[in-house]
Amino acid sequence: MAKILLVDDDPDLTESLGQVLRYKGFEVVIAHSGTEGLKKLLEEKPDLLVLDVMMETDTAGFEAVYKIRSERPDSKYQEFKDIPIIILTAIDQVTNSRFSLDQEDSFLPGNNEFLTKPVDVDELLEKIEKCLKRKK
Repeated sequence: MAKILLVDDDPDLTESLGQVLRYKGFEVVIAHSGTEGLKKLLEEKPDLLVLDVMMETDTAGFEAVYKIRSERPDSKYQEFKDIPIIILTAIDQVTNSRFSLDQEDSFLPGNNEFLTKPVDVDELLEKIEKCLKRKK
């Protein structure tokens, strides 16, 4: 059974997505900030990370991705630099600015998937399966 770390500051979202993921057979660990998510990453060693962008700061999720994907040999997240990450975002809705979710245009390091909010559960499950297959 794959372990998923779900990081989002919306407790209603984490509770509902957590229930769905558990029902689908995943082990779910929840964090409500980028800082807490990074801590739980080290403690729980998940197989996949589902990460919101805007939490304690407007860029907390992006900052977490940069730390996790760091190529620095002294990074405490070194063992997770290739972990599949699904990034959740409502940036285009909150800021009314265009935000490309095209992997080709991504400014983030690593192989990440993007999903806009509100989250389509079927699409999330599809991306999780895709990421976990790619990880193997």
